[in-house]
Amino acid sequence: MHPDIHLALHHARAAELRAEADPRPALRPGLRTRVGWTLIEVGLKLATRPGHPVPAH
Repeated sequence: MHPDIHLALHHARAAELRAEADPRPALRPGLRTRVGWTLIEVGLKLATRPGHPVPAH
């Protein structure tokens, strides 16, 4: 099969699948970013708690 034909078939099938798929629910802008930074902050606080030795590498 010619590579261009394969690519055209791939694009056509991808368009069909996108048309059939349910739309994802819209998230508020920035929610993922805020949650990500909050998780990083919590992880850093847990990793640097006083009284707990830092493991040597």
